[in-house]
Amino acid sequence: MAAKKEVSVEDKLRALYNLQLIDSRIDEITSVQGELPLEIEDLDNEIAGLTARIEKLNQDVAQFETEVSNKKQNIEESKELVKKYTEQQKSVRNNREFDSLTKEAEFQELEIELAEKKIKEAYAKIEHKNEAINKTTEKLNAQQTHLDHKKSELDAILSETANEQDELNKLSVKMAKKIDNHLLVAYKRIRTNVANGLAVVAIERGAAGGSYFTIPPQVQLEIASRKKITIDEYSGRILVDPALAEEEKEKLASILN
Repeated sequence: MAAKKEVSVEDKLRALYNLQLIDSRIDEITSVQGELPLEIEDLDNEIAGLTARIEKLNQDVAQFETEVSNKKQNIEESKELVKKYTEQQKSVRNNREFDSLTKEAEFQELEIELAEKKIKEAYAKIEHKNEAINKTTEKLNAQQTHLDHKKSELDAILSETANEQDELNKLSVKMAKKIDNHLLVAYKRIRTNVANGLAVVAIERGAAGGSYFTIPPQVQLEIASRKKITIDEYSGRILVDPALAEEEKEKLASILN
């Protein structure tokens, strides 16, 4: 069985820097989307809440309308009873029966008054609920329009970058497989800990990219020799020489173009 080929430090550095270039481009594409995904999620949640509120308000209106209908039915029934008791008074045999029927009729009149009061209250509540429905619906429509606009913005961005991002994601996975696990873990840790996500940087004007601290000439020579992995003592990033960085940039550009 053939022995596993030893990967040189230079190959590891190239793979690391290549992965950095790929991930940086993915970061760039993601940053173009900005806050749009979060804004869309917030709007979706708000619209769901407004929709639920309108549904509840409509249920309340339906409940009050049922109450009005029932009270109107009660009024008609009470009127019929008043009419009945009035007719019965014409054929009573004594004052006691007449007074009893009078009390029954008066009670039904009070029931009619109470039902009419309840109907007025229910109508006032219905009007109040309908006002709330109109205002909430107006807000819902405005937010839906806003959401549609945000989605269109995001769709436009995604349509422009979808193919490139898909290719970059595949390249990122492919490149990560070429890197030792401990190096990959270190790379991801550094990326997480730095604001711009740059875990591997080239030397620029005698300093690590994005840093003002000069790297000693001897260390620069060691980095250029590509014999070992060098970590910048100030930024904690992995360092590569400018020539290697330029070569990998050109390679990636040719792949993506």
